[in-house]
Amino acid sequence: MKITLKVKKILSHYESDCPGTKANLARILMHGRLSGTGKMIILPVDQGFEHGPGRSFAINPAAYDPLFHYRLAIDAGLSAYAAPLGMLEAGASTFAGAIPTILKINSSMSLLPGGDDADQAVTGSIADALRLGCSAIGFTIYPGSNATLEMLEELRELTEEAKSCGLAVVVWSYARGNMSKSGETALDTISYGAHVAALMGAHIIKVKLPTDYLENMDAKKEYIAHKIDLSNQRARVGHVVQACFMGRRLVVFSGGVEKDLKGVYEDARAIRDGGGNGSIIGRNAFRRPREEAMQMLDTLVKIYQGKM
Repeated sequence: MKITLKVKKILSHYESDCPGTKANLARILMHGRLSGTGKMIILPVDQGFEHGPGRSFAINPAAYDPLFHYRLAIDAGLSAYAAPLGMLEAGASTFAGAIPTILKINSSMSLLPGGDDADQAVTGSIADALRLGCSAIGFTIYPGSNATLEMLEELRELTEEAKSCGLAVVVWSYARGNMSKSGETALDTISYGAHVAALMGAHIIKVKLPTDYLENMDAKKEYIAHKIDLSNQRARVGHVVQACFMGRRLVVFSGGVEKDLKGVYEDARAIRDGGGNGSIIGRNAFRRPREEAMQMLDTLVKIYQGKM
């Protein structure tokens, strides 16, 4: 695997990491059709845990099969595939070495109340990730929840162990809890959560696309006083990238709720033009019939390649 100068520069930002961790980051960044560009598209399939199988897969029954998701990510030429323990175990041997995998190591359930006490259970281990040949672990934090501090302590322990074993760390940072519903996607809370993930040692940070809403009054004063541009999605993405150590940490944006193809492509262009590193897109991919999903992912790849 020949590593491009672009990827070498990205790896140089992770000054404290061991060769094993950098090798696993390189495997993700050098895999698939976006190989070497510094851009990524990752397929995450943890929605069965989060929302239940019916809400997740009934619209596309083929998606009940874990192998469907492996094949979709591989055939579309994506950068990596992320899923909980059982999903990865179901195809780990069949697809060994075919695509970098990320073990989603904690999860929540929509059967439980969330609100201000939103939390996730640790559902996998570093040993599981190594046994399955994963390149990284994935961990969700909920900045704003009453469980935030405990989640950060869990993340610290798992991050330390993962890095000692040469694994990369992907942090899902979703503002949630003591805030309004609009605050969960407000620019100030999204950038705050992204910055916290960077401070916790994440290699790749996953956040939602931010709106132009500002939740925290003290933050709002600073945004207004210093004329931070929040007028369009490209500018807002750029601000989140800035919060991730001025782009020295990789940041990808979730696909979010289902939307039409025009909306999916507009989001990708804003991420690209704002300096983001790509998309981590699940429901907008696997809930579509395979051929439609393949066409959509092909277009997304071309957008990140600068061809569309």
